[in-house]
Amino acid sequence: MSNAEAAPQETRCGASAPAGTGIEVLEAREVPLGGPRALQVRRTLPQRARSLIGAWCFADHYGPVEVPRSGGMDVPPHPHTGLQTVSWLFAGEVEHRDSLGTHAIVRPGEMNLMTGGLGIAHSEVSTPDTTVLHGVQLWVALPESDRDAPRAFEHHVPAPVRAGGAEIRVFLGSLAGSTSPVRTFTPLLGAQIDLDPHASATLAVDPAFEHGLLVDTGDLSLDGTALRPAELGYAPTGSDTLTLVNDSGAAARAILLGGPPFEEAIVMWWNFIGRSHDDIVRAREDWEAAADRFGAVEGYPGRRLPAPALPNAVIMPRRNPR
Repeated sequence: MSNAEAAPQETRCGASAPAGTGIEVLEAREVPLGGPRALQVRRTLPQRARSLIGAWCFADHYGPVEVPRSGGMDVPPHPHTGLQTVSWLFAGEVEHRDSLGTHAIVRPGEMNLMTGGLGIAHSEVSTPDTTVLHGVQLWVALPESDRDAPRAFEHHVPAPVRAGGAEIRVFLGSLAGSTSPVRTFTPLLGAQIDLDPHASATLAVDPAFEHGLLVDTGDLSLDGTALRPAELGYAPTGSDTLTLVNDSGAAARAILLGGPPFEEAIVMWWNFIGRSHDDIVRAREDWEAAADRFGAVEGYPGRRLPAPALPNAVIMPRRNPR
């Protein structure tokens, strides 16, 4: 998905804070994507309190949205650099086209992962049969050694596994005995967790990972800290278990993200990730010039998305609190 804000901010992101104790609760902010009938998303990463969780650098949570009323999703061809996009749906379908020639449908419970690297372009449109759209869009920052990696696209359908009172679908990394075959450039964890009513689950995790639990539905607690829908609970490194509890009489659902602290500083602006302001300027110029770096998306019935104007000044680095 594009970050289709009209005036995106440039963000310098640093490494995560040292290991500590306790769960940090991050609230989402509402962001409109697009024009007058914009798709409203709830963004929990990046924000002032925390820029990254592992290499996860961007998390948008949207829906459930009634497509006939809202117009659904229609994002024209747009670019990405220095990252991977992870698309995961709870309801609805999205048609994906990219400059690799990929034409795929994103469906609930099926992960589509696209590697931007040096440059890629893609479009995303909710399908005509979609009446409700609901899901998350996630970005992963590529490390310096691989930030110009070749374009790539992978599709994976994880099989559900049970752990305590939870059903888990692991789309990246390993959890509860399930391992995704999809390659990542840094160690990562990404999983959907559905918790039964009045149920709990204690999950063995890598103590070298920091974790974030993004609540979609229900009121959950993470290691004793209550989380409401659209909130993200951050757990620092150092723990080898995470305990999720659903005290309500309805099922609950969340996305668990994790990875070792990302030690590199990155600059994010619009749909680009670089290491400097100049990297962003160059990527924008290449996109506006229709450079071969990004390729062309075939089959989208409309024009590509123009890049917004750059800010007049470089925004100072923002780092996670110590």
